[in-house]
Amino acid sequence: MEHKIKSIRTFIGCKDFTVSRAFYKALGFKEVLLGDKMSYFRIENFGFYLQDYYTKDWIENLMLFLEVEDVYSHLEELKKLQLQEKFSTIRISEIVKKDWGDEYFLHDPSGVLWHIGAFK
Repeated sequence: MEHKIKSIRTFIGCKDFTVSRAFYKALGFKEVLLGDKMSYFRIENFGFYLQDYYTKDWIENLMLFLEVEDVYSHLEELKKLQLQEKFSTIRISEIVKKDWGDEYFLHDPSGVLWHIGAFK
């Protein structure tokens, strides 16, 4: 079977659709509003669906990995956005060194955990 895959997109939920939309736009994603309760957020050809749907157990156990070229520069640029002043519930860690590479963690306004890292 030959796969001609163009993308893979996950669905994530949120506690407050308006706040989460603002957060992802502030993070640099472009929004394509798909209706009252769903948006597609993208940077270049990469993206995900944000839906106005919240289940505590699901959101608090949801993790995504965003691979970047330079995790150190990425974190510095992220800090310049001052997102913690704008969104009181988000958390940003420092970089953690692993055997496979380096990463840091970003919790969005609903608690979705983003692993942001670069492989060796």
